[in-house]
Amino acid sequence: MEVHHVTDTAETFTCNAFLAVSEEHTTLVDAGAWEGVVDEIRTHTDTVDTVVMTHQHGDHVAQLEAVCDAFDPDVYAYDDHPTRTHEFEDGDTVTIGDEEFDVVYTPGHADDHVSFVSETSLFSGDVVVHDDGAFEYGSFGRTDMAGQSRERLIESIEELLERMPEGVEHMYAGHGDVFHGDVLDVVETALERAAKREPKYPDE
Repeated sequence: MEVHHVTDTAETFTCNAFLAVSEEHTTLVDAGAWEGVVDEIRTHTDTVDTVVMTHQHGDHVAQLEAVCDAFDPDVYAYDDHPTRTHEFEDGDTVTIGDEEFDVVYTPGHADDHVSFVSETSLFSGDVVVHDDGAFEYGSFGRTDMAGQSRERLIESIEELLERMPEGVEHMYAGHGDVFHGDVLDVVETALERAAKREPKYPDE
């Protein structure tokens, strides 16, 4: 399975959108907000079989309808969306590329947030990121806006740690850089920081 960061060259604010390509199945994880995402996807594949959504904040779904118009994929999401064709719940499994991933419900940053974890990889959305503008090794989604909860986010990271195999070595988060290495350690570091209950940003 090859994973391509298809919003990497975006000059506008967007989440990271990842295209997982295999011989049998091509999956887009989040659609992003960059208007060039469809053209970028087409440099890698002519077909997108499924889109799986970590959550429905605007920077993750703004281009979802454009992706659906271009490729007519099945769309998996936790909450209702006009393009959704399949609902998933905590404990379900979903195919991303050529791997089976467990769906882990991880709210706190967003009420509908889910993460996807396999034996080797983690698509964490915004619940945990490797690096961002706040921290460089093990950060977490912001929780200072309406409908967000630091306490619930902490519980979600704890749940994610309980359900992650020790051998996970690839982390694809909604923001920041892709990480290859000891993903468990990155997530544990994020939990330690989140549990301090300190503001993530100075103005939070």
